[in-house]
Amino acid sequence: MAKVDIAVVLALLAAFASAVGNVFRQRSAQEITDTEVGHLELFGLSLRDTRWWLGAGGAVANYVLQAAALALGSVVLVTALQVTALLFALPIYAYLTKVRVTRREWAWAVLLAAALAVVVTIGDPGGGASRGSPGDWIVVALVMGPLVAFCLLGARVWKGTVAAVLLAVAAGSSLALFAVLTKAVVEVLSGGVGALLLSPEFYFWLAAMPAGMIFQQSAYRAGSLTAALPTSVVAKPLVGSLLGMLVLGETFHTTQSGLVVVVVAVVLVIVATVALARGEAENVTEEAIESGRFPVITDPRVIQQAASGSAGLVRSPTR
Repeated sequence: MAKVDIAVVLALLAAFASAVGNVFRQRSAQEITDTEVGHLELFGLSLRDTRWWLGAGGAVANYVLQAAALALGSVVLVTALQVTALLFALPIYAYLTKVRVTRREWAWAVLLAAALAVVVTIGDPGGGASRGSPGDWIVVALVMGPLVAFCLLGARVWKGTVAAVLLAVAAGSSLALFAVLTKAVVEVLSGGVGALLLSPEFYFWLAAMPAGMIFQQSAYRAGSLTAALPTSVVAKPLVGSLLGMLVLGETFHTTQSGLVVVVVAVVLVIVATVALARGEAENVTEEAIESGRFPVITDPRVIQQAASGSAGLVRSPTR
């Protein structure tokens, strides 16, 4: 079996582990408390929840399998296959919560995964170095820093689905950075622990993972799985691919017409993600009313708040 084939298998196993971990952490985030809490406070509460630790175990397995896959394949390939986590997560989420996954959600999720498959197969990503230059990383910091800051500030201004999406973008970007730095850490580690401790990538790598997990937990708190997870799993390969190409010099090995197909597939990925996120509030509210978890509300202002994905309404069931 070729190295790239092994990388694909490892990346798919990583996606499955990620799906299991994400579902457990999302349930923990939604049910850990009924009060509004900040990112760090939520993370602190999560550390005392068994479900979060089950989810963290899935996340650790995901990172270990990703590291093994990145040792054999490109960042673009491995991070793109992480999108299949969505297909694994939806049935697990439906089983645990007894909430129906609609045909619409399945259709957009399958389209999303299929579009990413086109990116991987037609684009045939590969090549590139394991480490980037200091100058390239400075540019990355100047771009990603304000982007993540905007997402965090925006999540404080807008609530519900919008907050979940913004926090998921911050989480996906942080985890993409972690994936790219993992490739460097794996290479440096071959030189021994001393070389690892002298590597600047190692310390940014240590910071990127917990940052991504904290933002992801807050995203799960702000909205349902179909708002946060698609955005997170798509942001990760998109940001990871950009970093892989701009910092590590990875390329798509395809023709000019194939590149056009890849661009169209990327657009479809973004459209499918937005469609899943926009439908989240409506689906959650309908399911809640049908199951009797919420009282029937007739006030138009409250109905409008629910339709916009108000986190407070979604997380305040009647006892």
